[in-house]
Amino acid sequence: MRQEEKFLKSNSWPKTVARKWLNIKGGSDEFDSDYDTKDFLKRSLKSCSDDGPSAVVPEDLSEEWLMETNNEIERPGFDHLVPPVSPDLDLRMFVGTWNVGGKTPEDDLNLNDWLKTKTSADIYVLGFQEIVPLNAGNVLGQEDYSPAAKWLSLIRHSLNGDSIDHKHQQSRISSFDSSLLHDDYFGDTLSLSSSSNSSSSEDDSSSPISGTQHKYCLAASKQMVGLLLCVWVREELYHRITSLKGSISISMTMQQKTFCFVCTHLASGEKEGAETRRNMDVVEIFKKTRFSHSGRSPRRPFTSYNILDHDKIIWLGDLNYRLASICGETYEQLERNDWQALLEKDQLRLEQKEGRVFQGWEEGDIYFGPTYKYITNSDIYAYKTSSPKEKRRTPAWCDRILWKGEGLKQECYFRSESRFSDHRPVYSVFTVTASNQ
Repeated sequence: MRQEEKFLKSNSWPKTVARKWLNIKGGSDEFDSDYDTKDFLKRSLKSCSDDGPSAVVPEDLSEEWLMETNNEIERPGFDHLVPPVSPDLDLRMFVGTWNVGGKTPEDDLNLNDWLKTKTSADIYVLGFQEIVPLNAGNVLGQEDYSPAAKWLSLIRHSLNGDSIDHKHQQSRISSFDSSLLHDDYFGDTLSLSSSSNSSSSEDDSSSPISGTQHKYCLAASKQMVGLLLCVWVREELYHRITSLKGSISISMTMQQKTFCFVCTHLASGEKEGAETRRNMDVVEIFKKTRFSHSGRSPRRPFTSYNILDHDKIIWLGDLNYRLASICGETYEQLERNDWQALLEKDQLRLEQKEGRVFQGWEEGDIYFGPTYKYITNSDIYAYKTSSPKEKRRTPAWCDRILWKGEGLKQECYFRSESRFSDHRPVYSVFTVTASNQ
């Protein structure tokens, strides 16, 4: 037992354990997309480098850092036949984050409450935390891809109105070399969603999320233990995405601008000083995340860049920041739904103000209630619970979306009301301007 505790407290994980966690065989690592190019992937996948570790950790092991691998998909002909750039093109980008509490969704789980907006987006960036329970078996054992496959299928269904066929997806997973796949592999052509009236589709759980006739493709998805990050784009934009890279971060280029999406689950806990651990998590992620590009000719040498080198960056996830001080007045403010008074105690905002974390990053105004922690399958916060099975927690805004970079304008910042887990999902919609003006 002492040896195990010593192992878990180590600041440096053995590479063999890191590779086992990431399910890396023979040095290859990859993320999934709708680009059906099995043979090309086998030729073009970059090997995992031991020289460029990055750190994103699940809640139970938040002080320990595992290696993140760098990889890239170069799609045939894209570097030679890049479509003409439209500098005035503005895009709508939906960004959502949800801690699903280690629960696998049922086939009929409706995501429309979370994903549906009055106007459909061009890009959907969705991050999940705890898609599997964070126990020793899942952390150190073989990766379980079936929950990720279900989530991706449900997202596809919400975006496109496609039928859900998890058995077909699982057969596709098992039919490929597991060293190439970290989650479900979608290569099939998507059926075009039927056009529907936006007002009448509000109550139709089987219809696409918007009344417009768009088809969305999975540009990239990545799973690492309980974390899942995926990017979906309109089919018409799919050919404009190049230089896809990523592990638990995804880097991509569109309209000659670089985007980075980072999904994290930071250190948990309400005890005094826990916010310092969360700040340290963020520092380590910045320090150790590297994206690489290896040139295909002597005139294009190997280059490496980090999160902050991108033009536009979105950071999403269960950041786990709580309320800095808790007293009787706190609970009175909760009863009155006085969110603005409670937000004055929000650790993330206080730490930002003091310059200890996310300096220069932006977050939209919050007009919704704390997203954590709810009693299972209810709208009641867990601080009211009398059940020994439910942990008492002071409500807090754990689930957040931050951004940095010119040309990103937030249109909305909301939460949804799914009772699926003890967290409420959060989403934001951005207008993305390709130019820096």
